[in-house]
Amino acid sequence: MYKRQSWDRWPSGGSWLPDSSALIVEADHDGRGPLWRVDAESGEVTRLTGDDGTYTDFEVAPDGSAVYALRSAIDSPPLPVRVALDGTITHLAGPAEAPELPGTLTEVTTTAADGTPLRAWLAVPHGAGPDAPAPLLLWIHGGPLSSWNGWSWRWCPWLAVTQGYAVLLPDPALSTGYGNEFLRRGWGKWGAAPYTDLMSLTDAAEARADVDETRTAAMGGSFGGYMANWIAGHTDRFAAIVTHASLWALDQMWATTDHPYYWVREMTEEAIAVNTPHRFADEITTPMLVIHGDKDYRVPIGEGLRLWWDLLSRSKAEDGSSPHKFLFFPDENHWILTPGHAKVWYETAFAFLAHHVHGKPWQRPDLLG
Repeated sequence: MYKRQSWDRWPSGGSWLPDSSALIVEADHDGRGPLWRVDAESGEVTRLTGDDGTYTDFEVAPDGSAVYALRSAIDSPPLPVRVALDGTITHLAGPAEAPELPGTLTEVTTTAADGTPLRAWLAVPHGAGPDAPAPLLLWIHGGPLSSWNGWSWRWCPWLAVTQGYAVLLPDPALSTGYGNEFLRRGWGKWGAAPYTDLMSLTDAAEARADVDETRTAAMGGSFGGYMANWIAGHTDRFAAIVTHASLWALDQMWATTDHPYYWVREMTEEAIAVNTPHRFADEITTPMLVIHGDKDYRVPIGEGLRLWWDLLSRSKAEDGSSPHKFLFFPDENHWILTPGHAKVWYETAFAFLAHHVHGKPWQRPDLLG
């Protein structure tokens, strides 16, 4: 039980019980998205679902006996369920069976330098172990106010698991579901606690016997792309970095995005100057795959083009070659939505990782022609 005044999660999607005695809401919590019951009279908040699922699109039954919802998890695509008010979950018939996964899901925990508990999901391929540790792929979520707590067809870690990677899905500072203080740790300071949290969780994952700490890569999109760019300028621990729809020069981005009012409430001019990744372009030695869509208005294409120029203009090879690559989608936006383009996205990313993580010859994906 929580008192409303002490419960610092962010509820959404409220639906009243028929007698108006309580409100049912969803709120992120420790890498999950449970349903909660908020008592209308006392304000007491009770967690209704106690499993690892995230519940969306929910409706209270007309008789008030249950809640119907879609349940997903990192290892389970959305499927319909019935949740009784005592928390009993009944899985209902869906349009298709859940796919068989190429690995298993576990959690990684550690502690930040300031004592804050940290956690992440880790998807490990079948067969990985002390005798055959899997290379590690750090996959950073966007948002930044978000959490790895449900299934995604668009950002699907299991596709990387099929390639043999152990995929780390961390929730660093600024992630939702850990309380307001966890958000404050990164608010306006993207290059501080969010970055060190990611490195601490990567350290914890690399300490596992089923992970090969000598073969690692990082990737992310949007805010995750920002963090990928920040990582590139602050450490050379990764063999390759994939950055999608990423923020590079914050002063430029703030003035061109379609969503400026969101950013100016968090970042002052001083914070922009401190936290912009482009200041550290000279420090980047890690090969990077830059991906951007021309119709991206949230993080405009100028960010990708400027990043690309800053990388190319600093390439050191005597023959003029560069370890970096640029995948450009002229008719996609902040998200890659066309099925064929999604295949191109993944095939290119995996080819880039195979080249730099596994040392395989670079092979241009056939889908690129």
